[in-house]
Amino acid sequence: MADSDVIRQLRVSVATYNQVIFPHTDDGVMMLALERKATVLNDGSVSVVSQPFGGGIRILNPTALQKIIGNIQFDSERSREEQDFRILIPASKWELIREYCLHHLEFEDDEDIDLEAEPDRELTEEFLETINVKINPGQYSVQARGFVIENSPVQSKNDYARGQLTVHLYRIFEVQIIDSILCKIMLSISQLYSDQELGERALQDFKYGGKGRANTILTLPLDKVIESYLTLEPEVRYRNLVVENHELDESVLAVLDVGVPQYQRL
Repeated sequence: MADSDVIRQLRVSVATYNQVIFPHTDDGVMMLALERKATVLNDGSVSVVSQPFGGGIRILNPTALQKIIGNIQFDSERSREEQDFRILIPASKWELIREYCLHHLEFEDDEDIDLEAEPDRELTEEFLETINVKINPGQYSVQARGFVIENSPVQSKNDYARGQLTVHLYRIFEVQIIDSILCKIMLSISQLYSDQELGERALQDFKYGGKGRANTILTLPLDKVIESYLTLEPEVRYRNLVVENHELDESVLAVLDVGVPQYQRL
């Protein structure tokens, strides 16, 4: 890894990201569904950004991982409690950790599962949070679409590890919603709140003692999102982008067929 002699410790975040798509119920145009999140920041302002559905992969059996790095040092108490693969490692171990993850996520053994390899748990949790619907596997299809690796460390924006130099490995899935009623619900709820109104909900949550957060779903035409990135040169695509007056996190690029130098696709 570049700069490994300078960087002694890295945060490794291993997660699933899902390209959640569905046909518009009026005209069949393929839509992309994202999680839209409003957060009250330390200075009192509100950030409203949309990102792919997904989340941290859980460590189910730590034995093989411990043989590589010894005791597992999680990045926060929350990660420890949930056994999320958000850990701190010596920078020199990143290549070994990366190969370990690729092997155990792609070639999992049903009798010896080290890492959570499927997206269903996170999908269920996040759909419940964003649209208050408990989805079931009969409402969607899943196809694995490989991996995206971000080898160059970036400062984490995670609330529990903000600023820590982090490398990312994402397992990418295409999730197509096949239940027409659920498609209509997603389209309808996406229109309920503007970003400003969602931000006001987060402020109200903070005012009454909450964490200052609110979330919902955002649906956008898939082709329009892709075309918005393709208008930019590859070197400048990796950034937040506004599409139809909504700010998209740079992580949206991970679930699109759009090349950027920061991502290695496998």
